[in-house]
Amino acid sequence: MRVFLIALAASSIIVGCATSPYRQTNKSYKKQAKEYAKLIREYPLRDSVDGISFAGTVNFNLRKPNFVVIHHTAQRSCEQTLRTFTLERTQVSAHYVICKDGTVHHMLNDYLRAWHGGVSKWGNNTDLNSSSIGIELDNNGYEPFSEPQMKSLMDLLGRLKRAHGIPTANFIGHSDIAPGRKVDPNKYFPWEQLAENGYGLWFDTTNVTVPPNFDHLQALRLVGYDTRKPEAAIQSFKIHFLASDTSRTINENDKKILADLVKKYNQ
Repeated sequence: MRVFLIALAASSIIVGCATSPYRQTNKSYKKQAKEYAKLIREYPLRDSVDGISFAGTVNFNLRKPNFVVIHHTAQRSCEQTLRTFTLERTQVSAHYVICKDGTVHHMLNDYLRAWHGGVSKWGNNTDLNSSSIGIELDNNGYEPFSEPQMKSLMDLLGRLKRAHGIPTANFIGHSDIAPGRKVDPNKYFPWEQLAENGYGLWFDTTNVTVPPNFDHLQALRLVGYDTRKPEAAIQSFKIHFLASDTSRTINENDKKILADLVKKYNQ
């Protein structure tokens, strides 16, 4: 167990490299990971009632990431984002940052909890940070994503899907989990291309018949959207599946799309 915890503390980063501009924050990362390992070793029942006997089970593991949430950085450069994520005062982070040239920066072990989702909800999950991997794409929010960036993203998504067994439906965007608060990744993001490669779901309205009395808000809920603010939920749905449509209303074609997605997301 001790060897495993030490390995966790040292994983996912090369610490102390003299040429790295992040050598100081790398040291801080290693120190903090060691502190968490120490906490687990010394306080197995820290939050329990005093006096209860501890009988350690042998059947456990680390948290299992079950979602991937994709973001755009809304900053001017990859370097600016790396700096933002290495300042304590920002209180924001991600597991991976992918630059426009395709360079991938792994910033946090997949098994640890990054602060990327904020206040969010998808289905009944109200703490996406605890169950997801956050990927930030260097993009100011108003531009297409570069080919090298998308190639690196595809490669990374494949590795994460294989490593953690992440379901196809669980590759989603920040706007999906935070309706009305976030709009990333932006309208240029190729969700259909991702779905074709097994990362997320897409619709096919061929031969779709919308049932009588179809409730589009219920359909949005069944897909996963938080519908407490209906217009915001519709906006997030369209950012993902109908990026060129900026309206916040549902027409007959939208209902066909939702009817098909409900089946796919609930198989």
